[in-house]
Parts: sequence; structure tokens; C-alpha cells
Amino acid sequence: MTPLLLDTHAYAWVATQPQRLSAPAREALADRRRPLLVSAASPWELAIKYRAGKWPEVGVLLQEHDEVLAGLGATERPVTGSDAIRAGSLPWDHSDPFDRMLAVQAMAIGAVLVTRDRAFRALPGLSVLW
Repeated sequence: MTPLLLDTHAYAWVATQPQRLSAPAREALADRRRPLLVSAASPWELAIKYRAGKWPEVGVLLQEHDEVLAGLGATERPVTGSDAIRAGSLPWDHSDPFDRMLAVQAMAIGAVLVTRDRAFRALPGLSVLW
């Protein structure tokens, strides 16, 4: 079964505000047979936004990251040097480094990226669910 990789906001919402997810995303995430992945880039992005005061409600998620992953039945996908090279080299006119990382990680393993961010739809070879 095709794995799902959560965009950062989808990770935060599935853990804290699942009602914010789209109905198709909630349905796909409810299927526990489907591998669920969270990139190590996501807690990194959350920590930056939390520290800057842009996303104060994710503090608990950051403090309990490992427990949240376990509760979701998710596996953390590490960020590797190869991922970084692919993300930096990706021919995509989008400058957000976290988005670039999530895109290459999803494409590398044939995962569907769960995201509401429309910018990903312009990227050939990436499957998106929202």
C-alpha cells in the first residue's frame, strides 16, 4: 500500500486538530494498514515557527514528539545528505527549504504527500492528497 508522508501542517493537525484535515485526508489516515511517515524536517520547521512565536500551539507537540509519532503509528523519515542534495537541486521554482525537502522525500519513496499547500501540485512526479 502506498505510504503517506505528512506535510508539516498536516502532522500538527492530525495530532492536535484533526477536524482541520480534509475528509479525504482523514479517510486515508484512518487506514492503519497504510504506512504513515513524518519527515524529520517537520519537527525542525515546527520548532523554528514555535520559537518565533508564529505557532504557539505546537509546543506540546514538540515536547511529546516521539509519543505523538507512536500514537499515530507513524515512522520518522530522517533527512539525509542525499535528500538535501536532491532538495537543493530540484528544478522547482519554490524557495521554501522544508517544502523542497518534503517533496523530494515523498518522490524518492513513491509516497503520497498529505498537504493542503497548492504549490506542490505544480511539481511533476509528486502525488498529493488533500
